Amino acid sequence: MLNKKSLTLFSSVFMATPFLYGQQQRPNIIYIMSDDHAAAAVSAYGSRLSEVLPTPNIDRLYLEGIRFDNCYATNSISTPSRACILTGQYSHINQVYTLSDKLDKTRPTLATILQQNGYSTAVIGKWHLVTEPQGFDYYSCFVGQGTYFNPRFIEKDRTDSLGFEESKGKVYNGYCTDLVTNKTIEWISNRTDKSKPFFIMCHFKATHRPWQPAERFKHILDSVVIPEPGNLLDTYETRGKYTDTLEMSLENMVESDLKTPIPSDLPRDAHRKWAYHLYMKDYLGCVAGIDDNVGKLLSYLKKSGLDSNTIVIYTSDQGFFLGEHGWFDKRLMQEESIRMPLLIRYPKEIKPESQNSSFLLNIDFAPTLLDYAGIKVPDWMQGESFRKIAAGKENIRWRNAIYYRYWMHNDFWHRSVANLGIRTDKYKLIFYYGAPLGKKGAREPSLVPEWELYDLKNDPAEMNNLYNNPLYKIEIQKLKKELLKLRKKYNDNDPESPDMKRIMNEYFWK
Repeated sequence: MLNKKSLTLFSSVFMATPFLYGQQQRPNIIYIMSDDHAAAAVSAYGSRLSEVLPTPNIDRLYLEGIRFDNCYATNSISTPSRACILTGQYSHINQVYTLSDKLDKTRPTLATILQQNGYSTAVIGKWHLVTEPQGFDYYSCFVGQGTYFNPRFIEKDRTDSLGFEESKGKVYNGYCTDLVTNKTIEWISNRTDKSKPFFIMCHFKATHRPWQPAERFKHILDSVVIPEPGNLLDTYETRGKYTDTLEMSLENMVESDLKTPIPSDLPRDAHRKWAYHLYMKDYLGCVAGIDDNVGKLLSYLKKSGLDSNTIVIYTSDQGFFLGEHGWFDKRLMQEESIRMPLLIRYPKEIKPESQNSSFLLNIDFAPTLLDYAGIKVPDWMQGESFRKIAAGKENIRWRNAIYYRYWMHNDFWHRSVANLGIRTDKYKLIFYYGAPLGKKGAREPSLVPEWELYDLKNDPAEMNNLYNNPLYKIEIQKLKKELLKLRKKYNDNDPESPDMKRIMNEYFWK
């Protein structure tokens, strides 16, 4: 929770700032976000899966707009990433570190600012921030994670007399992705004041575990052989000891994941291949449902005449392993985990089939959308607007490296290790500091800290850890110095963690 001093600061800055600086016709904003949808499963990115399951409707946002190739989550896990997106702040600032944290309802967000500056606002689908959505004229959100079939929605105009966190919601019959899209279109069509621009967050449950496609897409890949990633059978020879306890391998999948009993007699490699193909067919079946519904939404915009002045964004709350390194899930700093798909259509400013490789972060989303809405970005947001970049204008002062941090050490589900790091255009340096630091949902025991260095130009699959290679000693020192600069820039100094101070003193320059 924000303390009294912080609340006073936020309130004074928020209320005193004259946000609105333009009275021109402001765009509508439709923010579409799936859960765990890896960029490799969007055919506009041209991965090994692009011909197996094309996503023509999502791809339209690139064909009629822009595809960003280097957009990253600052904390690759659902609840924290969603908080970063709404607040424009890193986890250590918005205080949503892990899945066990709640978004403080008193904290100003993208939604509260847009609402107070004349936008009609709504959020439909997966919320996953526990506390009641603030800054929305209307919400209809899943109870918790939601279910794929016949989900429960908690609605703002409900009559159950229960608080948001206690409400059991109302069951809607149907498939979750279809229902979210239908509710989104219904709200846009029936919004009260159509003279006001609107902002709606359309949040799908798919492609989250346990990957249950709609019936119409359940068998579309039954006869298809899914291409395997080249490192499916990775043995982690140059990696740290954390890989010994990590439970994200395909052989860790259970019967509810694969929809069939798990054999006990398959060798590791055979088991991994068997699980991969079952996993990917269900996962991609969920993607097909998303793409189908994005097409439905785009058709509605065109028929209603809203398409020319509506910004449409498609993204995911983080990346996801699709068998790379033999893994599923996210949390680690490998590209598949932290890289988010990001495609934007806005005909008034963005040229069709634009591509951009600038380093973007999920904390940039809120500042960018405020910029499009003609609203001054508050100085407490740590992200930056990439509106000019999307319009094709070069920004020579834009960041040349990203800072990442994952806090949920030794989590109950996958036993992933707490880590932080830096990624530049050439290298990735990861520090597995391996300590829970008292965070909710993070658990003992701590691990001995370890380092990894990857040469991304020569090893884009991140297979060969070069940290102990003496030829990279000077480069490692440079990266560590830059990493400390980024920690200082974003004010990530662990002020209440003597354990982290000890770890940094003992292992950082090791």
